Amino acid sequence: MKSIKIISVRIALLGFISIMLSNCERNLSGDVEFAKFPSNPEVFIDGFSGGLEYFPFGGSKPDAFSVDTDIRYSGTAAMRFDVPNVGDPAGAFAGAIFPDNGGRDLSGYDALTFWAKATQAATINEIGFGNDFGENKFMVTLNNMQISTAWTKYTIPIPDASQLVAERGMFWYAEGPENGNGYSFWIDDLKFERLGTVAQPRPAIFFGEDEVIETFVGTTINMTGLTQTFNLASGLNQTVSVSPAYFTFKSSDVDVARVNENGVISIVGRGTAEITAVLAGVRAQGSLTIQSLGAFVAAPTPTRNAANVISVFSDAYTNIPVDFYNGFFAPFQTTLGGADLTIGGDHIIRYTELNFVATEFKNPTINVSQMTHFHVDIQIPESIDPGDFISIELGDFGANAAFGGGDDSSGRVTFTNTALTRNTWISLDIPLAQFGLTSRNNLAQIFFISDATISTLLVDNMYFYK
Repeated sequence: MKSIKIISVRIALLGFISIMLSNCERNLSGDVEFAKFPSNPEVFIDGFSGGLEYFPFGGSKPDAFSVDTDIRYSGTAAMRFDVPNVGDPAGAFAGAIFPDNGGRDLSGYDALTFWAKATQAATINEIGFGNDFGENKFMVTLNNMQISTAWTKYTIPIPDASQLVAERGMFWYAEGPENGNGYSFWIDDLKFERLGTVAQPRPAIFFGEDEVIETFVGTTINMTGLTQTFNLASGLNQTVSVSPAYFTFKSSDVDVARVNENGVISIVGRGTAEITAVLAGVRAQGSLTIQSLGAFVAAPTPTRNAANVISVFSDAYTNIPVDFYNGFFAPFQTTLGGADLTIGGDHIIRYTELNFVATEFKNPTINVSQMTHFHVDIQIPESIDPGDFISIELGDFGANAAFGGGDDSSGRVTFTNTALTRNTWISLDIPLAQFGLTSRNNLAQIFFISDATISTLLVDNMYFYK
């Protein structure tokens, strides 16, 4: 059937070209229908449907998937997935995509459904459709799916089926060990359906929150928190993460900010713009108000000899390996962000909702015993009030080069509001002696602390020097 359809398309195209070249006045009939992709809804019913393929993710256990003829919900076979234990040499997790690279027209359906059970109660990290190892343009993900030892039917709604006229990604999943231990789960009767009971769509961007951000011309911002929620026949409100291509984005002022179909916002001018979105004709909850401060002035470029520098974060030097620029120490930490801002090729750390945050480099730690100073450039893009402060704290892991053990030391230096200025780079050169560390042989942490007196902080050029 596939070859017949390809031939018919070629014949139709050759005929159309012949008509144009002969300048014939006849038009194509309005009744002519061009060939469409097949609308086969089946993914796995006792076996692969026609055209379906299997590709495991890199790092996944290659043989995590198999066909099981002993345990199934109905029929003669089910899909079996074996999640490895932590440390399994065959792979760290189980994950794969199941594409039909010929493409299918799924516009007549409103959900992917299946029956599933497991050897134990577990939470599957990610499961869905639309992942094809390509653009993943219309990918949908059900996060943290709860599964039990009893066969249960699951429904993953399609956010806007009219978009899926040539979809290749039929199914995908990714799951790791539960508390370090592997387990098995089964999926059966995996197919797309038109249930007619997927109702009350509630799309959202930025997880439904109205966000406000100050930024600069030349900045790009990726849209986050893109979800769609439907009410199912069971009464469950099912929320899935969806790709930007399902949405139509709008900027209230394209001379300030523009957003493309991939949800990437580009700041092009000074002023204020609000980014909103619509999915299948429904206004999405949430928005982003951008306050562009105009052209960005980069932090001063360091000029110190690289031979006298140990760099943690700077475009001017080769940086040491860093484990993270934000440890997200819940529940005490509120700070968001990290090394996620690039303006004109300049990489900058941006923290928001700052109370405290750590940059950590323990693999390996660094020896700064021969260094004399710590340098950092900071900028505070908000008003400075009495009582505001920024503290910088260094942490050394002691002789055992590991956190704890009774030999760690730390110390901080605080800058009050009188030493801080809004919207300008402040270059700090702090003698390491001021931190009062008992050892500087295994330095592993740099903290910025504001106790929420200052919410937003830009950071660049963190390094030690002599």
